[in-house]
Amino acid sequence: MTTGKINVSVENIFPLIKKFLYSDHEIFLRELISNGTDATLKLKHLISIGEAKVEYGNPTIEVKIDKEGKKLHIIDQGLGMTSDEVEKYINQLAFSGAEEFLEKYKDSAKDSGIIGHFGLGFYSAFMVASKVEIITKSFKDEPAAHWICDGSPEFSLEPADKTTRGTEVILHIAEDSLEFLEEFKIKELLNKYNKFMPIPIKFGTKTETLPKPEDAPEDYKAETMEVDNIINNPNPAWTKQPTDLSDEDYKKFYHEVYPMQFEEPLFHIHLNVDYPFNLTGILYFPKLGSDMQIQKDKIQLYQNQVYVTDNVEGIVPEFLTMLKGVIDSPDIPLNVSRSSLQADGAVKKISNYITRKVADKLKSLFTENREDFEKKWNDIKIVLEYGMLSDDKFYEKAGAFVLYPSVSDKFYTLEEIKENLKDKQTDKDGKLVVLYAGNKDAQHSYIEIAQEKGYEVLLLDSPIISHLIQKIEGDNKDITFVRVDSDHIDNLIKKEENTISKLSEDEQTNLKTVLEAIVPKQNYSVQLEAMDSQAAPFIITQPEFMRRMKEMSQSGGGGGMFGMGNMPEMYNLVVNTNSNLATNILNTEDKTHQEHLVKQALDLAKLSQNLLKGEALTAFVKRSFEMIK
Repeated sequence: MTTGKINVSVENIFPLIKKFLYSDHEIFLRELISNGTDATLKLKHLISIGEAKVEYGNPTIEVKIDKEGKKLHIIDQGLGMTSDEVEKYINQLAFSGAEEFLEKYKDSAKDSGIIGHFGLGFYSAFMVASKVEIITKSFKDEPAAHWICDGSPEFSLEPADKTTRGTEVILHIAEDSLEFLEEFKIKELLNKYNKFMPIPIKFGTKTETLPKPEDAPEDYKAETMEVDNIINNPNPAWTKQPTDLSDEDYKKFYHEVYPMQFEEPLFHIHLNVDYPFNLTGILYFPKLGSDMQIQKDKIQLYQNQVYVTDNVEGIVPEFLTMLKGVIDSPDIPLNVSRSSLQADGAVKKISNYITRKVADKLKSLFTENREDFEKKWNDIKIVLEYGMLSDDKFYEKAGAFVLYPSVSDKFYTLEEIKENLKDKQTDKDGKLVVLYAGNKDAQHSYIEIAQEKGYEVLLLDSPIISHLIQKIEGDNKDITFVRVDSDHIDNLIKKEENTISKLSEDEQTNLKTVLEAIVPKQNYSVQLEAMDSQAAPFIITQPEFMRRMKEMSQSGGGGGMFGMGNMPEMYNLVVNTNSNLATNILNTEDKTHQEHLVKQALDLAKLSQNLLKGEALTAFVKRSFEMIK
C-alpha cells in the first residue's frame, strides 16, 4: 500500500474547489458520469485503431445507491487505470499548477477548458462526499488499484481484487448532502444532465411484460421479467442526419425533450455544421401567438451530449430564445463548472450562423409552400418581427418571407405591398400610404370607409408593431404607415381634389367656437373638415405620431425619451362641415339644446370607438331613451 500527499501545497484546495469553482453542488453527478463516458468512448477508439486488444461489448454506466451504507456508486466499463495512471491523473495532473490556477481563477473562474486540463471534474465529488474511493482495473494486463481520499491532501493507493475492466467511484455521502441518497433526487439529476449521454446509463431495474406467444391459451398469464432501467437515449435525433429522420421523428424528439408540452411544434430547423466550429442541434418553432409570453421551456445547451444549461444567451440570437430545442457544441467556451459562457469570437460566429440558418429555412418554407406558411404566420410573427428589430443580419434577409396580412386575410410581402398598393394609395406628394388597423373590430367603421374608397387595409396587431414600422419607414423613404383611425380618410391619403365646404369661413369659425366650449379640451382637439355629406358628422381619430410614440414607450424604447409613456390619451374630434348636424348645431339658438346635440353626437362617436364607459355610458343610454319616449 502506498500513501502520500496529493501534489499540491495549498492545504485547503478542496474548500476552494467547493467555494469558487462549483456554486451548484448537484453537478458532481454530471461530472462523474461524463468521466465514465469519456473512459468508455476512449476505449472504443483504442479498439478501433487496434491499440486495445479487448472486446468492447455493450458497456453501460451504472449508478447505484447504498442508502444504509450512505454510499453512491458510479461504475463504468471503460478503459480503467493502472496504479501508475491513478498516481499520474488523480494525484499529480489534477493539481499541476493548482496554486497559480486558483490564484488566477478563484474570483472569476473564467477559463474554457479547465475541466479537461486539470481533472477537476472528478474533484467535484468532494462537494457532497466526506470520502471518495476509486477501484479501477485497466484494459491492460495489470493489477487493479484502490485509491482512497478523505478530502484532505492525504490519500492511500493499494492493489485491489477487481477483475473486470473499468472504474468504480464510491462516494461516502457527507452529512450535509444526504439528499443525494434519495432515489427521486438521483433520478431527477440523471434526467436533467444525462438524458442524452452517448453511453447507456443504468439506474436500477424495471419490470417489463413479455409479448404474448401466438399459440397462447385463453387463460394465458402474461410473463414479466426484470430488465436494466436505462434512463437515457444515447442516440438523440440531433446526432443523426436529417435524411434519416421523418417529420414524425422530429415531433417525437420534441416531446422527449419537453414531456409537458402537449401542442405540436409548427416546424423545425436541423442545425449541422463542422466548420469553422462544431455545432449540431434542432430548433423548433412553437405556437406563440401575439403575446410575448414568458418562456418556460427554454432551448437546452449540450456539450457532447452532456446537458450544460438552458441559459443560451449569447449563443442563440436573442430573438430566437423564444424557440425551443437543443444545441450541442464542443466548441462553446464555458467556465470550469460549465455554468456560464465565456465572451469569445466563436460564440458570435455561432450566433450569426444560427441566424442565417433560421432565415434560410424560413425562406425555403415560404417558397415551397406559401399557403401553409401563411396559415402559420400568426403563430410565428412575433419572433420574426422581434428579429427584424433586434438583428440587422436577420432584417436584411427577412424581406423575402416576412408577411403583412390584410383585414381581408390576404398576405403581402413588403415588395408586394409596394407593387399592389402604389396605384391607389400614393398621395399627391408621391408617397405610398400604407393603411393599417390594430384591431379589426374596434376600428371596423374606419376600415369600412377606407375600403369604400378601394383602399387596402393591413392588420398589424403585434405589441411591437410601432417599433417595426418606424424601422421600415426609416429604410424606405417613399413609404409611410398610418393607422386607419388616425385621421379622416381624405387626410390620410391626400389627393389633389378637395371637397368644398358648404359653410363659409365665418360660419366655420363660429361652429368651432361653439364646439370648443362644450367638448372637453384635455382629451379632444376639434378639427373641421369638408367631407362628403353622407360621411359621419363626428369622427374621433388619434394622431399617428402621438399614438405611435406612446405605444413604443409602453413596449420599451422609442417614445420614452419624449416622456409620452404617461401622457393622457389625446384624440382629434373631426367634424364634417357638410353634414346636416353641423348646420343644425350652428343654427340652434337654444344653448341647452345646442349643448345637448354636441354631447349626444360626441357620445355616439365615442361609442363607435369603444371610448364611452362607466358613468358617461349610463348617462348616454338614459338620455337616448328619453329621446325616443
